[in-house]
Amino acid sequence: MGVADMDFRAAPCVTRALAERCTHENWGYMHRPGSYAESVAEWSNRRYGLDIDPSTIVFTTGVHPGIIAALHTFSPPGTRVLLQTPTYAGFYTDLRFARTVADDSPMIVAADGSYSIDFDDFERRARRCNTFILCNPQNPTGNCWSAEDMMRMGEICLRHRVVVLADEIHCDFVTAGNSYTPFASLPDKDIVDNSLTFKSASKSFSLAAMKVAWYHTTNPDYLERVRANTRADLSTLGMVATRAALEEGEPWLDDLLAYLDANHDFARSYISENLPSISHHKGQGTYLAWLNVSSFADRIGAAETAARESAEATDPVTAEKVVQRWFAEHSGVFLNPGSNYGTGGAGYMRMNLASPRATVERALNNMAAAVAEA
Repeated sequence: MGVADMDFRAAPCVTRALAERCTHENWGYMHRPGSYAESVAEWSNRRYGLDIDPSTIVFTTGVHPGIIAALHTFSPPGTRVLLQTPTYAGFYTDLRFARTVADDSPMIVAADGSYSIDFDDFERRARRCNTFILCNPQNPTGNCWSAEDMMRMGEICLRHRVVVLADEIHCDFVTAGNSYTPFASLPDKDIVDNSLTFKSASKSFSLAAMKVAWYHTTNPDYLERVRANTRADLSTLGMVATRAALEEGEPWLDDLLAYLDANHDFARSYISENLPSISHHKGQGTYLAWLNVSSFADRIGAAETAARESAEATDPVTAEKVVQRWFAEHSGVFLNPGSNYGTGGAGYMRMNLASPRATVERALNNMAAAVAEA
């Protein structure tokens, strides 16, 4: 229940497109027609009313390579990159690869477990950063940022000459009653021009192994400069699968979203009734649950174990890693430790809910049984 990959059979349109392409029996270089970029632009317009010029879409082998290309462009080695934390663990890997330094701006946690932005801290840190990686919807907290919040962040970044790198890979996953607002749809042209957006069908259609993503911007200068630092070794099958998903996969995705929303509700209800030492606030987006396990960690002495093991280890051991190991050993359930997600992740674990409900229920049953015996 860890890595953010779905455990469902692929959309039939993707399988059909791949099977048809395999009958071609020639795996040399492929000329990529404009229909690939057009499928991205049309998807964005249909789903979110966002108009993208297909000529501004640059394909890459993943959101990570795209963000790294942007970091190489705007953030010289040793400079700071602004992050809202807790945030996606992979960003820290990107920063290490680009030889930059994370500047964590911790979010404010309300009593109900929801998160909001500490704008005073955000601006203080923005003054010393070159880039800001926005995660929208936020992984792991599930926040879908409002236009008002993003306008305020965008204004701060524009004022301090901080380029916004908007990772919106989870944009197609929004829970009932909530909505996703693309950063590129904000009403201020100068704010939008100070950004690049990174997306992929890899989350929406579970195509991570196909290695296709894209970025776009309304700023021609940014586009040219980042493109110069982008090397995309794209595969034919990856492009074919992505286009098929975007052109024909919408009904499959809509059915999936309703199912995942029910998974969220099931998990929230189950945890509330059967795991009293763990709490969970349903997020506005993603298919991930962000579990507060701080009480349970105290119950099993996770902090003391972590301190003892860290004294003898090469790498520090966190209380959350102790909790991760405990659940793996006692319940057969693998969760992601919150300490991987930067400042503010202590006391939390991330759980992937994108599986058949029977699998989610089995995992939670195992966890509840193990906790009851602890």
